Amino acid sequence: MIEQGQPAPEFTLPVNGGETVTVPGGERTVLYFYPKDDTPGCTTEAKEFTDAASEFAALGVRILGCSPDTVAKHEKFTAKHDLGVALIADGEHVALEGYGVWVEKSMYGKTYMGVERSTFLIDENGKVLEAWRKVRVKGHVDAVLAAAREHFG
Repeated sequence: MIEQGQPAPEFTLPVNGGETVTVPGGERTVLYFYPKDDTPGCTTEAKEFTDAASEFAALGVRILGCSPDTVAKHEKFTAKHDLGVALIADGEHVALEGYGVWVEKSMYGKTYMGVERSTFLIDENGKVLEAWRKVRVKGHVDAVLAAAREHFG
């Protein structure tokens, strides 16, 4: 499990828009993991990161979302909600497992593997400055922005 102070696991994966992205990649980064495109909590989180994108950009911080959804699903999700954040397609769970967020979950007495909503603030040297696990969407983007300002402001 990746925690504050550790090096960020490296990966290169496709994002919406037909590009690939490498993390850490030498850039200040907010990397947030979410379960599924176009579900209520995930949509709220993506829209709130989109709304705050200019404030993160002013600090030199890029925002990357990551889920097991495909690039095609990310494209539809982005278009439907006019999102302004890059979304990583991790169907093979490379980043999800690397960051320890592909976990056993349970609902209605059944267990299954899924994404634990989590966020990591990574500096340009690839160090994890902050790690949020089991994220509750309400107020989360504000907390991440406050941490980014503390570290980079």
